[in-house]
Amino acid sequence: MRSEFVEVLKRLVETPSPSGFEQPVQRIVREELAKYTDDVQTDVMGNVIGIRNEQGRPRVMLAGHCDEIGLMVKYIDENGFIYFSAIGGVDAHLTPGQRVRVHAQQEAVLGVIGKKPIHLIKGDEQDKVVKLSKQWIDIGAESKEAAETRIKVGDPITFDVSFDYLGSHELVVARGFDDKAATFVIIETLRLLAEQGEHSAAVFGVSSVQEEVGLRGATTSAYGIKPDVGVAIDLDFATDNPSTEKTEVGDIALGKGPIISRGSRINPIVEKILIRTAQDENISYQLRAEPIRSGTDTDAIQITRSGVATALLSIPSRYVHTPCEVVSLDDLEAVSKLLAAFILRLDETTSFIPQ
Repeated sequence: MRSEFVEVLKRLVETPSPSGFEQPVQRIVREELAKYTDDVQTDVMGNVIGIRNEQGRPRVMLAGHCDEIGLMVKYIDENGFIYFSAIGGVDAHLTPGQRVRVHAQQEAVLGVIGKKPIHLIKGDEQDKVVKLSKQWIDIGAESKEAAETRIKVGDPITFDVSFDYLGSHELVVARGFDDKAATFVIIETLRLLAEQGEHSAAVFGVSSVQEEVGLRGATTSAYGIKPDVGVAIDLDFATDNPSTEKTEVGDIALGKGPIISRGSRINPIVEKILIRTAQDENISYQLRAEPIRSGTDTDAIQITRSGVATALLSIPSRYVHTPCEVVSLDDLEAVSKLLAAFILRLDETTSFIPQ
């Protein structure tokens, strides 16, 4: 993947965007989408939608959520220590000892999530996970009043980690790949379509908001777009590591290509076209069983209005919902190529009604 595209990915994941506070990253998304689309719109929820060939058929919606998990200032005690709650699925095992940034109105304030030294932990206390509500952040303030000059209740918080390569120029590590890697894939897919020129389909590339707290952005944007086809792009669990059971999750590896889900949330016609496209384009792919629900934007898009033909295309990732998510740049490139080739196969005669 060319360095300029990696730089876009780096900007996305290093820009804070906890659910409900996505505006900083959406400004970057608007800037990038404008290069490859006819129009870029932002709705009242904060979803950013890049549109190509709006009058075309069928109407295809690509959805990748730009929000990330995070924390929020809940209470400041008399000594200036900050108590917090989670935004989305934050693992209390991982938070103690982490550096964080409190995103106040004027600045991003550095803080540390405090932890009792192991020397002072006694008995079975070592085996217990400290609840998030009992953890605190130290910003170096000497009092509540001093802390309140810099931050306030309701400020969002992110882990203070950066984008980097992991061992090679294929694997990269950062926070927030879930799901800004998919936002990047949508930008890249629209770039590939712009290179190709004309296509029959109307394409709506959506950087959706508030997925981590209830699939909200996908719900409202799908209602407005009225797509015939909706493809959600998200991260999925790689099992090529010691801690994840293949018997529970499936056999999924980094660098082996996109994950095409199968199950009740997936339209069988769209599934077949995606698999056939991958085979024809010599794009390696992996299969994932989703028998009931996917927990992604797919679930919201499918039941919009009178129903949408949906699919879920996922990016393998290790350590999802930690500050150190790992993905393969090769997989990001493959997902983008598959999506662009899939869209180019569609025209106004394509039917998605199962027979």
